[in-house]
Amino acid sequence: MHYQISVTDPASHFLSITYTIPDITADRIEIQLPAWRPGRYEIQNFAKNIQFIEAISISGDKLPLRKITKDRWEVKTNSEKTVQIRYSFFAAIQNAGSSYVDEELWYLNFINFCFYTEGRINDQCSVSLALPESFEIACGLESSGRHQLIAKDFYQLVDSPLLASETLQKSDYVVRGVQFHIWMHGNLKPNWKRIQRDFRRFSREQIATMEEFPEEDYHFLNLILPNAFYHGVEHHNSTMIVLGPDDEGEGLYTDLLGVSSHELFHAWNIIRIRPVELLPYDFTKENYFETCFVAEGCTTYYGDLFLRRAGVFDDEAYVKELQVYMKRHFENNALASQSLAESSFDLWLDGYEKGIPHRKVSVYHKGALVAMILDLYLRKKSNHEVSLDTVMQILWQRYGKPFVGYTVEDYKNVVEEIAGEKLDWYWHDCIFTNEPLETRLNEALAFVGLQMTIFSNGNIQLNVQDDFRAKVQRDKWLETRQILSEEEEEEE
Repeated sequence: MHYQISVTDPASHFLSITYTIPDITADRIEIQLPAWRPGRYEIQNFAKNIQFIEAISISGDKLPLRKITKDRWEVKTNSEKTVQIRYSFFAAIQNAGSSYVDEELWYLNFINFCFYTEGRINDQCSVSLALPESFEIACGLESSGRHQLIAKDFYQLVDSPLLASETLQKSDYVVRGVQFHIWMHGNLKPNWKRIQRDFRRFSREQIATMEEFPEEDYHFLNLILPNAFYHGVEHHNSTMIVLGPDDEGEGLYTDLLGVSSHELFHAWNIIRIRPVELLPYDFTKENYFETCFVAEGCTTYYGDLFLRRAGVFDDEAYVKELQVYMKRHFENNALASQSLAESSFDLWLDGYEKGIPHRKVSVYHKGALVAMILDLYLRKKSNHEVSLDTVMQILWQRYGKPFVGYTVEDYKNVVEEIAGEKLDWYWHDCIFTNEPLETRLNEALAFVGLQMTIFSNGNIQLNVQDDFRAKVQRDKWLETRQILSEEEEEEE
């Protein structure tokens, strides 16, 4: 399968695409445009951005084309062995899951506008980009020539976003043999020495915890905007991050660290350690699953925890981030009627919008809090011999590395195996009902000398207790796993 992509008039924001389908043996084929994208579990109906579409033979003759669903078309091949689909797609949105083109930048998420042919989603895909000669490409896909890319199948293609521009800025680093690339586009002058140091630290900490990295290389693709923005999306061997404003200074840098650490942990948790309901992705409809509290909740918890363990955050900065999760849950969603599992399932309904009052909880914020409750419970019970780290390591070895998918029962069984006991209280109070979380949370926090207070006006404050024994436990919770080589010590 081949995709030729050009932009005739950059100011119009339209992509012109020719999708070539070879080796056809049937008298009719069906082509499908995805209805949603990995990393955001809601129907997005990308077909609404197609302006026109036609099917032609190699010789240029038009072929009968009939729309059969909102994002699926049938083509009568008229005995042609190769068919081309020509269409235009409006690319004018800059968030971490969209596409955008103008005179200075091509930002492409192939999931937005690339068709696949029914029955051939596993075919190899190639892409030719009619870019200005001076443009450089940032993408996790392998290059097959100047401005040409190749993917082993459609799944890899649409999980590999792209930035292309004449003004891309780049820095690289290596951790445990893995090549990391940091790309920046925007009006800023990155402090590459500081960025490399901090990114190397949290990357090393994550790999030390999980004991190996799933990929040979990894790309942080950053689009920095002049306006306020915060969005990141995980991908196969990359992440797409959109942040702003570009003049925010330390606030922008803190956001960059937080979202980058979060998205990197997704390289294990969801990209490979994936709920069985999402394996493989069905791009035509909702893929319902209850375990987004694992996919996003655990990842949110670990994103900032790794920054603290790696020494990028100090205790004060980390406690401040924990308080943010608590404020967002208890000040906004504490009275919600849904359980965390129900809100995971209902992401497809209204998970990314405000919704009606007191209905749903955040799989990110409550998910992070219940992950912390579990982590601290396991640590207290075992004197830090096992923890949520152990759970994630086993999920990786049993389900992620072999890429077989896990169920909610699999997750429960692994957790209880590590705990050495049934944890009915945890599943009931934290995951499958809407029981208030305050008591369980403070029980867990007390082990490490923290206490959350809810004031009469509903405001939240997280305090550090002056308790030497609790501080010892807190230090063990937050201690680094990474052991530096002599070369790495010199880099520091």
